[in-house]
Amino acid sequence: MPGRDPPQPARPAPEDDNDDDAWDRRIRRTGCFAENERVLICHADTGDWRRCADEVAAFRRCMELFARSQSADQRGSG
Repeated sequence: MPGRDPPQPARPAPEDDNDDDAWDRRIRRTGCFAENERVLICHADTGDWRRCADEVAAFRRCMELFARSQSADQRGSG
């Protein structure tokens, strides 16, 4: 019919808040999930990454420790 909007594609159902997305699963495996959450909350609260330098630094340190442990694990199993 003229004047009618074309049908819209079906939207996926909203994800359950308890379901982890791929990012959350990867971060959880590092052991740095809490540090990541603090970064995200800080940014949400302040709207400015620059005001979250301490949180970002703690997350970076955690991820560096994880990377070193992974590297050591790979060297030990080779």
